[in-house]
Amino acid sequence: MNSRMNAAFFEEYGEPDVVQSDTLPKPEPGEGEVLVRVKSAGVNPVDTAIVRGFLKEMIPAELPAVPGWDLAGTVEETGFAAHRFKPGDEVYAYARRPIIGQGTFAEYVTIPESYLALRPQNISMEEVGGIPLVGLTAYQSLFDAGNLQHGQMILILGASGGVGTFAIQLAKTKGVEVIGVASEKNHNYMKELGADHTIDYSDNHVGEAVSAIAPGGVNFIYDCSRGDAFGQVMESGALKEGGKIVSITKSKPDISEDIDFSYVFVEPNARQLELISELADAGSIRVPVTKSYSLDDVPEALKAIEKLHTRGKIVVTP
Repeated sequence: MNSRMNAAFFEEYGEPDVVQSDTLPKPEPGEGEVLVRVKSAGVNPVDTAIVRGFLKEMIPAELPAVPGWDLAGTVEETGFAAHRFKPGDEVYAYARRPIIGQGTFAEYVTIPESYLALRPQNISMEEVGGIPLVGLTAYQSLFDAGNLQHGQMILILGASGGVGTFAIQLAKTKGVEVIGVASEKNHNYMKELGADHTIDYSDNHVGEAVSAIAPGGVNFIYDCSRGDAFGQVMESGALKEGGKIVSITKSKPDISEDIDFSYVFVEPNARQLELISELADAGSIRVPVTKSYSLDDVPEALKAIEKLHTRGKIVVTP
């Protein structure tokens, strides 16, 4: 058996171009772990932040380090006391570990079997690789932190990106009315996902536009954007009394202390991935993949995702 594998990795922090493609030792599964042959790995803004060293105080790296936290692939080998899966099983996972080192932009990765879920069967493996981080982020934001309920109205800022794409679809599974905010070119895309109303942040005061659609305010504001839209919404009083705000971009926004606010940094959760699999196989969730990159092109993938203007998901296919 070949003891090495192809991988994209960095040996020092810096621009995305510090990531190189070469061979590294192939990992071996430890106790309770499985070895997975990676078929697809979603690319997320946090991957570029890791390469740049922005998270090194919170999540240190062991260099050389392979970035990538999304995983879809096939179980190749199981370690001692790992019994949930067998070789050949098709699985997916949010593979964040306490230390950056063995990421998913590689041919193989070892991971605790507790992280894994069987992958959805009615969509491609390439699409599955784009689900874990953004799918779990949206799920934990809307349902764990936000307790989103049937009949409510949600405003999603940054609704055409990876997390927003899932947030629209997950909200519609609960019978929620959705207002999506993104550039005008993405309005048809958001409507195809299920958005009931769309707002162009570049040609509107977003708060005033929300008030025109929902004069009584919205129940839930989900902030997936780093732009000015959140401030415009808050100054317009678009949140109903008793409403909730959840953000994945602002941990301490300048808002009144009596507002129900939560900041979400996604956690691995195999059970929630199982629920997302059920939704995908039922046709309630789809994963629009806009571009696929090879391991050699990981620097370009990181540059693309860093612009924060991608639609849907981009993935790496080792």
